[in-house]
Amino acid sequence: MSPQTHSNQNIKKPNVSGQFYSADADELSRHIDHFIAKSIVEPLKRPVDIVIAPHAGYVYSGGVAAYGFKAVQEYAYKTIVILAPSHYFGFDGISVWESGGMETPLGIVEVDEAFAKQLTTAHQKIYYKPEYFEQEHSLEVEIPFLQKSFQDFKIVPVVMGQPTPELLKTFAQALTQAINGRDDVLIVVSTDLSHYHNDAKARKMDEHAIEAITKFDVERIWNEVHQRTNMEMCGLIPVTTALLYAKMNALNQVDVLRYANSGDVSGDRDRVVGYASILIYKKDQGKSDKMQDELSSAQKSKLLDTAKKTVEEYVRKGKVYEVAETDPRLLKEEGAFVTLHKNNHLRGCIGNIIGQGPLYLTVRNMAVAAASQDPRFDPVQVEELDAIDVEVSVLSKPRRVKSVDEIELGKHGVIISQGSHHGVFLPQVADETGWSKEEFLSQLCSQKARLPRDCWKDPQTVIEVFTAQVF
Repeated sequence: MSPQTHSNQNIKKPNVSGQFYSADADELSRHIDHFIAKSIVEPLKRPVDIVIAPHAGYVYSGGVAAYGFKAVQEYAYKTIVILAPSHYFGFDGISVWESGGMETPLGIVEVDEAFAKQLTTAHQKIYYKPEYFEQEHSLEVEIPFLQKSFQDFKIVPVVMGQPTPELLKTFAQALTQAINGRDDVLIVVSTDLSHYHNDAKARKMDEHAIEAITKFDVERIWNEVHQRTNMEMCGLIPVTTALLYAKMNALNQVDVLRYANSGDVSGDRDRVVGYASILIYKKDQGKSDKMQDELSSAQKSKLLDTAKKTVEEYVRKGKVYEVAETDPRLLKEEGAFVTLHKNNHLRGCIGNIIGQGPLYLTVRNMAVAAASQDPRFDPVQVEELDAIDVEVSVLSKPRRVKSVDEIELGKHGVIISQGSHHGVFLPQVADETGWSKEEFLSQLCSQKARLPRDCWKDPQTVIEVFTAQVF
């Protein structure tokens, strides 16, 4: 996406171009495109208030940062506030770059001067002091991702020193007043997590930190990071500010899109740095109880990622992909199917209607089965992998219907059972085939249940329906 230009001479030159990321515009653009392309996340069609992103060198954290920016890139933000910690100056206050612009190899991004000045007038310790931006990388590394993700936007760059909790509350209030209900303002929070522990300890510490963020537990984060006990984050001040803002504005949804550490890239598991990509926004409250248990975009991304990696690992190496999960939603027992398509044609589909163990393991196991055990097809071969598309369907619990009039094509999957015979069609079969309800049921009886075509009319036949989240 095209960078913006600005005629004002108050342009901040980059500090770490050529160090944390490439100084060559074309190469930098390709790197970011690569990170975003590899991010398995579903872009949201709604505004998000806050993105938490890491700020290490792109080779280490760029792949994690890309998840958050890809998830929000389809929404047209006009102002993007970047909250970054100061690594070099321990000043008592908050410095806001209030005019001009900031330059990267991709061009100059203009500062939203009116917005910035609203912040600097809120308190005497919220001011413009350009020296506090010198050397700092934590703010700068977010900007190229923004330039590649959005058009026609301005930024409000903020470097945060060591302000008091009271000043952070004042700043969060100033943000609230400046945003004033706009849905085209995004807050980007720059932080890494634990630093230089071994992989096992780092993951445990980062799990504590992420859990506290998901619970909006400002006090716990503030105390434990200061005490350096259960968690670490160099962006404590920006994260605390963002959570205070979230609580002031009744934000209630946290999606953890991605976690990794530097060891996942370097292979060095003795001294790692943790990274996370997290979204915070307000979830609609008008949904029914049934809808509230739907998977979030982050949870869908995790399951789809598991299915894809499982197929890849099993087909290439004959090994079952090892994966661990702590998200309580993904530990529930639920039915799931994994469907493989090759060049838009079915290549395998296997599932369990009723959950047998944690959902994430059901998805993994069904991915293995779809690639190797569907009796209609030969096992998937390595040379086919580039052409294989993976789809996951997570099923609701089936319920029996008294009449086929209750079946809604495209919404309901259907199970036909009679004696030892049974068959199932997923909801998407109706859309893919265009069948009428009568043809849909007749095909289900004959093709899947190996029963007469009109078995669905037989009072002895049990008909059940379910819904599916398909992604």
